[in-house]
Amino acid sequence: MFRDYDRRLFLQLSAAGVASTALSGWMRVLADNASANTPTGKKHKSCILLWMDGGPSHKDTFDLKPDSKGAGDFKPIKSAATGIEISEHLPKIAGLMNHGVLVRGMSTPEGAHPRAKYNLHTGYREGQGGLVYPSLGAIVSKETGDPNAAMPNFVSIGNRSYGAGFIGPKYQPLIVQDPAKGVEDLKSAVSDQKFNTRAGLLEQMEKAFYHEYQSGATIDHQTTIDRAVKLMRSKEAKAFDIASEPAKAKEAYGSGKFAEGVLMARRLVEIGVPFVEVNLGGWDTHQDNFTKVKNLSGQVDTALSALLTDLKDRGLLDTTLVIWMGEFGRTPNINTRGDKPGRDHYPKAWSLAMFGGGLQGGRVIGKTDKEGATVTDRPVGTTDFLATVCEVLGIDHAKENEAASGRPIRIVDKGNKPFTKEIL
Repeated sequence: MFRDYDRRLFLQLSAAGVASTALSGWMRVLADNASANTPTGKKHKSCILLWMDGGPSHKDTFDLKPDSKGAGDFKPIKSAATGIEISEHLPKIAGLMNHGVLVRGMSTPEGAHPRAKYNLHTGYREGQGGLVYPSLGAIVSKETGDPNAAMPNFVSIGNRSYGAGFIGPKYQPLIVQDPAKGVEDLKSAVSDQKFNTRAGLLEQMEKAFYHEYQSGATIDHQTTIDRAVKLMRSKEAKAFDIASEPAKAKEAYGSGKFAEGVLMARRLVEIGVPFVEVNLGGWDTHQDNFTKVKNLSGQVDTALSALLTDLKDRGLLDTTLVIWMGEFGRTPNINTRGDKPGRDHYPKAWSLAMFGGGLQGGRVIGKTDKEGATVTDRPVGTTDFLATVCEVLGIDHAKENEAASGRPIRIVDKGNKPFTKEIL
């Protein structure tokens, strides 16, 4: 009897993305408000990272150069922030730039997708020091989350994000592959009474096993099952069900998985989840750059503007930092390969955008030359940017975590120059 139950429960938890040691420990205490007080009395902010997978062209989004050699057909338009112009294909975001900060001085070391993604997510270069480093989401989970909660600290929507690295599986993200389906199989197939009885039996067996075989993997497994059961019992798990949103609210975000993921992100930070990442792929525009960027910009414009408006209307914009970025920019010049020209990888100079989070909007950090090829003022490296994000979120980026070898590792590597004072 128990084996049959155990098999069904395991399948339910696996489908929910929570039944492996790699996904253990992603719980956060639920508070009645979105910004729960920490033991020090300080309120932490939430963060939504909109990851533009593939690397968006800065010259076709937030740093247009209409008179440059590789300008293309896109035109800049004025925004709600004096002196700031962005792409004509981002008109709704243009109307909200008074809440945003553009970082036009990004200049980073990696030009290959996997290495660049790793670098921008963790602040370290792949293979550096022989360690796997924690991502920003995992750091936020560890530093501002509560390990005894029924909802995850870190949710990644639409893609398997970079995880917790050496700080351990306790801070791994919950992966939601399809936001329309949410976290599947959270509801038990039996009555609450039977579920509680069987979960209690499983807990007893887990404890007995741990008593005999004490190890890190055993603890991780026991923690995973315990927290998965908590999530299955949690009323707040309904935040994953975007079908319950009014039709008008869903329509405001647009259609497709990215729009649905951004809507889910709003629902999650609304109940206190501190870090949510939403993925939008397709930005690796080596060919047909302008058609692709126009279409992708339309998705971003609709969903991001709806998100910012919703957060503002709910009083959450000042406590939620929204970041729009990819792993690098695209070449200032257009390549000549094929009949549909595009742009290639370019980490030397590119842009990202930040909104809300208590930032003083309408600011620009950094500047590129007339071709968009070189940063001529206030270059921002990976560690500069991540240190800034940590400071905005109330995290001490100089704090050290201990690797398995006992070596202390800073959250953000030393030598960084955050620009927090320029935007807060």
